[in-house]
Amino acid sequence: MQFAASKVNDGSGRVSATVGAITRLMRTNDLGPGDRLPSEAALSRDLNVSRTVIREAFRSLAAMRLIELSVGKRATVAELDYAALSPLIEHGVHTEQISIQQVYDVRRTIEQRTATLAALRRSDDQGREILDHAEAMRANPDAQELVMEHDLGFHMAIAKAARNPVFTLIVGAFEGVTRQTWPIGWRSRKDREEQLFMLDLHVNIATAIVAGNPQAASENMALHFDESVRAIVAAGIA
Repeated sequence: MQFAASKVNDGSGRVSATVGAITRLMRTNDLGPGDRLPSEAALSRDLNVSRTVIREAFRSLAAMRLIELSVGKRATVAELDYAALSPLIEHGVHTEQISIQQVYDVRRTIEQRTATLAALRRSDDQGREILDHAEAMRANPDAQELVMEHDLGFHMAIAKAARNPVFTLIVGAFEGVTRQTWPIGWRSRKDREEQLFMLDLHVNIATAIVAGNPQAASENMALHFDESVRAIVAAGIA
């Protein structure tokens, strides 16, 4: 395979320019997940920069989850990974540029759609996985940590069942923030009936998806997020 790459001049911003050149190279040559990039030596020669600059560019691309680095092996194109987006959202929340309620507002919109699509597109195995998460939550209401993990798995499984990788990226990117707010929202539901109502909502969503009922899946997901927002507001989270 022949790799076409434009030259990169040394000087200020050369690492950033090299990152851009390597990403263009991946696009130009239609490289997909798992495909190998040219060696450091080849890129150094073709882009007219030092191997130190190439290594720095590789580290930047790996931090963005665009490539995979392994000791003793050539860099490869990475698969899509929501972990690259999660720190950005967490930073926005921690610096008060994004509010928790804004996060839940976006999630409500997106996850109503993923629930709808999951009801239409899910495989039997995906439907079973979604229902398994919901039933595990309902069966263990006193195991807060376990319930949270199944809740996170529940929403990710629905996103995957929607069969649109963009939804999976977005839903996954909210995981870091959700891990911080979930325990607070759960503890604000001091009445056992409130807790069980939320767990039953998850079962209702899963049941609608398994039954192929997009309207019921969407309506129950909307109610789920309305109740979630009410809980975090009651806990004093803006």
